[in-house]
Amino acid sequence: MAATEAQTGSSPAPERAPDPPRRWFFRVLTGAVSVAAGVLAGAPLIAYVLRPRQTPVDWVGLGAVGEFPLNETRRVTFDNPLRQPWDGMVARATVFVRYEGKDSAGKDQFLVLDVNCAHLGCPVTWFPESALFMCPCHGGAYYSDGSRASGPPPRGLYSCVWRVENDRLEIQAPHYPTLQNTLTKSTEVGDCSARAASSKIA
Repeated sequence: MAATEAQTGSSPAPERAPDPPRRWFFRVLTGAVSVAAGVLAGAPLIAYVLRPRQTPVDWVGLGAVGEFPLNETRRVTFDNPLRQPWDGMVARATVFVRYEGKDSAGKDQFLVLDVNCAHLGCPVTWFPESALFMCPCHGGAYYSDGSRASGPPPRGLYSCVWRVENDRLEIQAPHYPTLQNTLTKSTEVGDCSARAASSKIA
């Protein structure tokens, strides 16, 4: 009997095989959770890339039509509608405005150009003596209509959509032109005619 007990004590207990259905269930559950987490994390990025960005259309007044002399380029600064209390000086935006008289239909016509260089965004300066916009950062130059003259800029100055309402000039903000949406098409808002700057801008 002692021999039997010794033999019984020395023999290892058989290991219990893992439950295959349970292991399979946890593998499937882990994979499903991983896929769901990846979809949730990547959905905003995919939506941002594939869906056009929608921005509110706000109109900012720049002044009465009579404040802009014929064929004179003026620098106009206004408050950015998207400003935040901590924005400081960057809450102020600037454009160049030139009144070009009336068209054949008797409607006022303007050229409104963004102040930022199309190269790296430095503010350009208007020189009436040479009739050129010049960038102080890298030497970019633009003709009076905003088209590129020379230097590193790949294109002309961006134009801004504008309209005249109640004899006052307004521009569409804060939606500034981009390479994806240059805003060069004419815009009609109610009884107010609006157009972007010359379509000659590349």
